[in-house]
Amino acid sequence: MHMKFIVSRKNASVSDKVIEKAKKKIGKFEKFFRPETETHLTFNIEKDRCIFEVTILSKGTIIRAEECTDDMYASIDLAVEKLERQIRKHKTRLGKKIRQEAMVPENYELDEKIEEDEEFKVVKTKRFPLKPMDIEEAILQMNLLGHTFFVFTNAETEKVNVIYRRNDGKYGLIEPEA
Repeated sequence: MHMKFIVSRKNASVSDKVIEKAKKKIGKFEKFFRPETETHLTFNIEKDRCIFEVTILSKGTIIRAEECTDDMYASIDLAVEKLERQIRKHKTRLGKKIRQEAMVPENYELDEKIEEDEEFKVVKTKRFPLKPMDIEEAILQMNLLGHTFFVFTNAETEKVNVIYRRNDGKYGLIEPEA
């Protein structure tokens, strides 16, 4: 396999059998990506919830799927289906925009045809001053606005960051690499 798998476990004692099943299922996508593609597999168990997350990183392109069921095998299967739908749904755009860099062109055809959505259209543009603030202030500002994300200049790094509310109710921070 060309894909480099990076496996993480959060609160989970997942068997090698489960990990190998996930690698095999995700491995079927390797023909679409360049050899240096990194694939992160994260297994998380919270009470009776089995959460499986897969993130494929190839030359700056990120494809991600996460599923949660009461069975890790089912979570893996559903995440694989979601990945497949994402690749199929956007294959024309992916092909036009990133095929040369992230994808392997000759392997890019998918068996099934799925109609693509209409063009990506920006329906509204917002402009606002990027006020330097710390992360806590950005979270407060986001919550005051009732938004699920907030763009700000991080006072500590002086770089543009995005704070967002995760599905689990906690917060995430997106910041550019150095």
